[in-house]
Amino acid sequence: MDTLKIGCVVMAAGNARRFGNNKLASTLAGRSLIQRALEAVPAELFSSVAVVSQYPEIIKLAEEFCFTAIRNEHPDYGISHTISLGLRELRDCDGVLFSVSDQPLLRRESVEKLVELWKRQPEKIAALSHGGVRGNPCLFPARFFPELLALTEDHGGSSVIRRHQEDLALLEVDARELYDVDTVQALEELTRKQLAL
Repeated sequence: MDTLKIGCVVMAAGNARRFGNNKLASTLAGRSLIQRALEAVPAELFSSVAVVSQYPEIIKLAEEFCFTAIRNEHPDYGISHTISLGLRELRDCDGVLFSVSDQPLLRRESVEKLVELWKRQPEKIAALSHGGVRGNPCLFPARFFPELLALTEDHGGSSVIRRHQEDLALLEVDARELYDVDTVQALEELTRKQLAL
């Protein structure tokens, strides 16, 4: 199934209201959350990688990674707008992986394994999970693109997955990889845990 054309959308446009500022510029062990997110993308597996963000510094970093940078002028429209901007750039793909930018412990190797899993059953939606509970990233085949493009406001891919549970394939990973940073306190806690390792 190496003929399959797969794209990747890195979603980095949120307002991070609970965090209080651009949380993706915050650092963990000396590297920003957005840098960690981009480093977790195995670019060689994708025909194109699109990074969607409202932040000029993230747009610049995406270009340094040689990724396609897409400016989200309306982050207040919600995650559906970020999904739409990225997917329209990659709509000629057989499948598109959507990755969030606030899982700083996500491993590149896990993303590689997720792509491999999807290639074995490309009619399915593939996602990382822990203990059978789905997390991110998620890889959607093209047959779900119309539903993704029809999303509105802050409804994301989870809304589509809930309608198609029978089409979901999960890849089990360590719980730490799915840990997302939504607040300053969560980042501080994660920093303490990292220092303790």
